[in-house]
Amino acid sequence: MFSLSDSDRFYLYPHPTDMRKSFYTLSGIVTNQMGRNVQDGDAFIFINKACTTMKILHMECGGLVIYHLKLERGYIHLPTMTEWEGKTEVQTDWTDLVMMVEGIYPDTCKRAKRWSPKR
Repeated sequence: MFSLSDSDRFYLYPHPTDMRKSFYTLSGIVTNQMGRNVQDGDAFIFINKACTTMKILHMECGGLVIYHLKLERGYIHLPTMTEWEGKTEVQTDWTDLVMMVEGIYPDTCKRAKRWSPKR
């Protein structure tokens, strides 16, 4: 069952990731390179170099879960984020994740203003 929602925090790893990696090596990236604890319940997004595959690592009450998306055609359009250079993580939100999964171009979308609580 898909248990991610807009109440979760999402961190995009801004470097290409080898999609052969699984639970232990992705957890190692989260701990060693992103400086985060995988057991905090946050979701960590990893994308390959060609932007055709995405893995989301998430800690749930039963243990670690990996959601894996493999596109047959096209590629994943990343959200426009400034100053990715030198960063080990980029915090993103639920709407950016949904747009990446659904194949919506973030450059051509216009978001209406909405109230959101301060984090």
